Amino acid sequence: MPGKYFEDLEVGMKIKHSNGRTLTEMDNVLFSTLTMNTQPLHCNEDFARKTQFGQRVISGIFVLGLVTGLSSSELTEGTVLATIGYDRVISRNPAFHGDTIYAESEVLEKHESKSRPEVGIVRLKHWGRKPDGIVVIEFERTVMFLKRKD
Repeated sequence: MPGKYFEDLEVGMKIKHSNGRTLTEMDNVLFSTLTMNTQPLHCNEDFARKTQFGQRVISGIFVLGLVTGLSSSELTEGTVLATIGYDRVISRNPAFHGDTIYAESEVLEKHESKSRPEVGIVRLKHWGRKPDGIVVIEFERTVMFLKRKD
């Protein structure tokens, strides 16, 4: 399914994205290694077992990227020029190996671009949830959406 154009989006519109993804140990280890994140809570099972979580926690930055990606096919795929920024990123609950994450999005506001007539600016709110409804992350993102060509 292609993404939405600026004209397709209305303030208050909510999208429950259909794709989910199960987090794996490989995701966590590879992401931590690629980003040189040596935090033992992600990489050291012995250390993590002794924490309040009792196991390794998936990197919150990975979860942020995953939720952004899960929203792509139904919201931004092929219709976005750029993400301008991320705001109000809140990690509500940890995610662990084996958790499946689903994404939801809401259009918070939209306006015309003053400098680029071919795009509009849209502020979105995204949530990443486990199947039981527990929110693991929420954040806002400002995006330049393409307008339909006449």
